[in-house]
Parts: sequence; C-alpha cells; structure tokens
Amino acid sequence: MSDFQIIPVIDILDGIAVHAKRGQRDQYRPVQSVLCPDADPHRLIVGMASLRPFQHIYVADLNAILGRGAQTEIIEPLTRLAELWLDQGVSSPAAAAAIRNATVVVGSESLADQAAWDDIRASTGDDRLVLSLDFDPAGGFLGPQELWRGAQHWPSQVIVMTLARVGSGEGPDLDRLAQARSLSPSARIFAAGGVRGQADIQALSEAGYAGALVASAFHDGSLG
Repeated sequence: MSDFQIIPVIDILDGIAVHAKRGQRDQYRPVQSVLCPDADPHRLIVGMASLRPFQHIYVADLNAILGRGAQTEIIEPLTRLAELWLDQGVSSPAAAAAIRNATVVVGSESLADQAAWDDIRASTGDDRLVLSLDFDPAGGFLGPQELWRGAQHWPSQVIVMTLARVGSGEGPDLDRLAQARSLSPSARIFAAGGVRGQADIQALSEAGYAGALVASAFHDGSLG
C-alpha cells in the first residue's frame, strides 16, 4: 500500500470546480464538497492538499478539452499549490510544450490519430507524460484504435479512464483495468472512475495497480 498513489481530481469548467458524473459534461454542476465551502478551484485544491501530502493532484481543464480555450488564469496559480497532472486536451507537440510546471496528461479522446500521439511522445518525452486511455459511457474506446491495442506505444504511466464509472459510486472498472495490464504488464496503471472509498483503494493496491484517481469519495467524506 505504501507505493500506491491516491490522486485527487479537480474538474474545472468556466472557472469553477464541477462534479463530473459519467462523462455527461453538459450535466456537470458546481461541486459540493466537505473540503471547501464553495466551488472555487483554488480553495478546493487547498482543502485537498490539507488531507495529506499527495504526490500529485489531477486537474482537468474542461474548457480546453472541449476546444473552448485553456483556462490559464485559473490553472497557473494552482501549479504553485501542488504538483499537477494536467489535462488540457493536448493534441499536438506545441500544445504539450505550452504546459509548464505540470506533468502533461494526454487523453486519447483528444488525439486525431496515432501519428499525433507519436509526435507528442517523441517531442515531450515519457518523463513528462501520462497517457489517459479514455472509454466513453457506452464502453467504446475514445481515440485511435491502434493506441488501445498497441501497448508498445504507451509510456510508463497510463490511466484507464472509464467515464461510465466517474461519479457513479459503482466501483472501479476491474475488467478494463485487467485488460490494460494484460496488454502491458510493465506499465504503471492508474484506475479512474468509480472509487468509493478505502475498500476499493485496498483492493486496487493489493491487485498491483499503481494508483487511483479519486474525486467523489473526497467530496462526500468517504475518504478523508
């Protein structure tokens, strides 16, 4: 358990922290959290960081992911509060290079094709990258199909993001996680979606996964 990373998640849309549920972004609402009196991203990340010395905090800039422009004025101050894994819908080497003072998360849903990922990886380097393998609410892979099956293209750190489980309280997608591990036994795989509390954390750790991205269980106090 000592090497298992719990990574808190903050989703930011139009300047406020929102509660992600099942990937239905048009239905995301301002977060209500025991960690913060409102949906201010700055206060929420301070609340998360107060729980324990997390190695990283994951921030999703939903405006950037949706092609509506990066929320730089919101995100930049957060990089001074915690070590971030930052998803800004990166789809090119230039977009990856624009992210500073944070680890670059590349979501497969943002990639036009395999060549786009290959170019980003070659220019950025695995030490600054995390690849998120994204699955839509119906279970289909979002992104170049060869990236899901071609584990030789994965960096050392990989998120398995099951959007149908996000904010659902239904538990991690153990079948999808096992499938990813069978494709790349050497990758450090992080679960995203459905983590309900300590029992899920313990199970993922004992199964040998590297960590889990967690939001709802912090907001409702299940993890403290």
